[in-house]
Amino acid sequence: MFREMRRKNQLLPHEEAQRILREGNYGVLALSGDENYPYSLPISYIYHEGKLYFHGAKSGHKIDSILRNDKASFCVVEKNEIIAEEYTTYFRSVIVFGKIRVIDNEKEKFEIMDHLGMRFAPADSREHRREVIERSIKAMSVLEMSMEHMTAKEAMELVRRRQKMENE
Repeated sequence: MFREMRRKNQLLPHEEAQRILREGNYGVLALSGDENYPYSLPISYIYHEGKLYFHGAKSGHKIDSILRNDKASFCVVEKNEIIAEEYTTYFRSVIVFGKIRVIDNEKEKFEIMDHLGMRFAPADSREHRREVIERSIKAMSVLEMSMEHMTAKEAMELVRRRQKMENE
């Protein structure tokens, strides 16, 4: 169902893809938008227990698109170093394909928002984080993306650099 990556020698191992998702803090979510036009948006996320989680408003283009078609892709770019003299970039990225569901259960929403709060405001007190979540949770949607397929790729120059270091 999903295409294999054409340049297999640039494929990153699954564990490396997971590390990139764990350490990243935003990516681009791609949905099927109005009139079947692609709709992509930069969005913060957390990778937790093998799934991706997002939050946002309860209404709007994103939610309408998801309710119409739950299939999505999500891309995180970890590295993008421009090498002008080589007319290229040294990149490392992950693309995930899966389905998104809107989490309706309030307890589950709260738990995900608590994880998101810990990820993005680790120095904040638990009490303050919970107060902020309680004030805003009724007005927000929390989304879960299950992962059906994932690929991760790096620039050939980074592959060569890594291989050279391994051989030394």
